Amino acid sequence: MNVRCKIFEIIQPHDGTSRLSRLFDCIITALILASVVIVFASTFDLSPRALKTVSVLEGVASIVFTVEYALRIATADLLYPQSGKIRSRIRYIFSPMAVVDLVAILPFWLPMLLPGTMLGIRALRLVRLMRIFKLNRYSDAMKSLADVIVLKKRELLGSMFFVALLMLISSLIMYSAEHEAQPTVFRNAFSGLWWAVATLTTVGYGDIYPVTTLGRIVGAFIAFSGLAAVAIPTGIISSGLTERISKCETPKPPEAESDLSEIKAALCEQSAALNNLLTKLSSKD
Repeated sequence: MNVRCKIFEIIQPHDGTSRLSRLFDCIITALILASVVIVFASTFDLSPRALKTVSVLEGVASIVFTVEYALRIATADLLYPQSGKIRSRIRYIFSPMAVVDLVAILPFWLPMLLPGTMLGIRALRLVRLMRIFKLNRYSDAMKSLADVIVLKKRELLGSMFFVALLMLISSLIMYSAEHEAQPTVFRNAFSGLWWAVATLTTVGYGDIYPVTTLGRIVGAFIAFSGLAAVAIPTGIISSGLTERISKCETPKPPEAESDLSEIKAALCEQSAALNNLLTKLSSKD
């Protein structure tokens, strides 16, 4: 196995066949969590020593994430063997997880490349919180949730449309019922939209509420409708996760588990050899 294949195997999410890959995943996960803690810690008044420690940890994490990003681009042709070397790298760079990787390192490098007056540095530092989305690559739970959302997107969009329609109708009804009794509170239909959002999401801040009998009856009905509005997307995601878990629990043959590492290594070597052959043929042409 050549060096590029070995690097590709290590930086890919751990699948139970490589200890180095598992170690790499643990290091990256620890740095991601440390970066999130640093974002929150930077909002406190820290001592100079603590600030220096935070700055060092931020620099180490950013450099490691940069190296990881570069290695993933360098081995993209092994991830997409059906594409050429250049096309596979372009395809990876514009993939969702690659965009997250790039956004995760930009707050560290941009202030060094551009003057501070050209950037909202404080706002840029908040972008570091995006690093938490890198966990999607290493967490099976987050992967499953993301897959379910993509799989059930049509049903979820339908439930969101239902909730939006219910909020608009609720604001119009409440305006009609409460405008005469509270003209300064329910000035127009959109004045009741905040009330509809707070009621349908079962938050109920209490800063705006009906006082008439009709308004209270309508408010009670809409409040119960809010429970259904919240339950619909919850049920869709729950059923999708149940289907996902049932598929993942299908047992694999023991011989498949033992040969997985050898098959992966052989495919990686064949992919590298094929890419080299295509490069030679294209150079001859």
